[in-house]
Amino acid sequence: MKSLRLILSNPRYFGPAWVFASLNILFGTWAIYIPTVKEKLGIDKADLGIALFFLSLGVFTVFPIAAKIINRIGVGRATSYGIWCSGLCALLPLLVPDYYALMASLFLFGASNGFTDIAMNSLVTEIEKEDEQKFMSAAHGFYSLGGVLAGLGIFLIVGLGNPPLHMFFAVVLVLVVNLIFFKKYVHIKAAPVDKEPFSLKLFKPLLILGIISFIAMANEGAIVDWSGLYLKEISLAPETLWGAGFLGFQITMTLGRFLGDVISTRIGSVKIVTLGAIITIVGYVLVLTTGTYLSIIGFALSGLGFSVMVPELFRIGGKVNGIDSSQGVAFIAGLGYTGFLLAPPILGFIAKSSSLITCFIILLSSVILILVATSVLKRKGAHA
Repeated sequence: MKSLRLILSNPRYFGPAWVFASLNILFGTWAIYIPTVKEKLGIDKADLGIALFFLSLGVFTVFPIAAKIINRIGVGRATSYGIWCSGLCALLPLLVPDYYALMASLFLFGASNGFTDIAMNSLVTEIEKEDEQKFMSAAHGFYSLGGVLAGLGIFLIVGLGNPPLHMFFAVVLVLVVNLIFFKKYVHIKAAPVDKEPFSLKLFKPLLILGIISFIAMANEGAIVDWSGLYLKEISLAPETLWGAGFLGFQITMTLGRFLGDVISTRIGSVKIVTLGAIITIVGYVLVLTTGTYLSIIGFALSGLGFSVMVPELFRIGGKVNGIDSSQGVAFIAGLGYTGFLLAPPILGFIAKSSSLITCFIILLSSVILILVATSVLKRKGAHA
């Protein structure tokens, strides 16, 4: 909790952490109104799926160029510009008059979110290096907290009855707080790096981190999308408990991220990723017992295990020798988001042809691969 106290007591740390929360407040508020937009535009599920693909396309389009832009204007200024663009673009999908405008607006929203994601993680990496303080995990905890705040915003729906107005209030909240605190970080630039010519030796640790990120975020996406159905169809849980696995996963994910920095300080980034993998394996074993309550506990343990992985991967990736922090973060984020987006539909195909139990056996096996990867990182002497 030291990093959480640090964030809450020092504007230099609260400013970047609020950007993390802001991004999920905006995205979470949009997600609430997806069914409303579908009905308003008179589109079917297939059309909606294509439109949402443009959101992902925007994220992936910006990844290859984000690092160069961030390095040119500075990580602090890039983070500030990014969250302003995300706030303005968040309004567009709820205001569009037709389907094609929806696709265009979601592309812009995805691109601005992807840029902000890389900028804010690079910013935290640079502040950690400057101040020799760890708060990356707690900053990701604020991202999870932003999702909770967006969820609580659903209570505004009944009173307002106006999705664009609801989003406008969310945007105002996000941008006003950022306006107050952006002066604390806007001047920060990435420390100069002695770049080395490309070589497999240089790229290998970054590739390993990217693979771990792919697996970790693929698992996160799978649990978010499939835990409820698993409890319903495999564990035969009562309807009141169908969402308990997801809820437990989100709660432990948030708590784990607030506790992660202090543990990372004591044992190091690579070891905490290893510990997270072990906890997740235990969680999946409980899920595979198929018992309702054991499965719910298993999903909660998985959330605790995954909570520390992605923040630590960004932290390690931002310190790879010979590579700018923004480039390391962009590569790891790119592979991670690929896993997050691809895993649920792939597992859906496997579940249809086999079963959900097979899906979770595959997920368990993938986490065992993370243990193998962390052992390689230890031998390579990855920075903690």
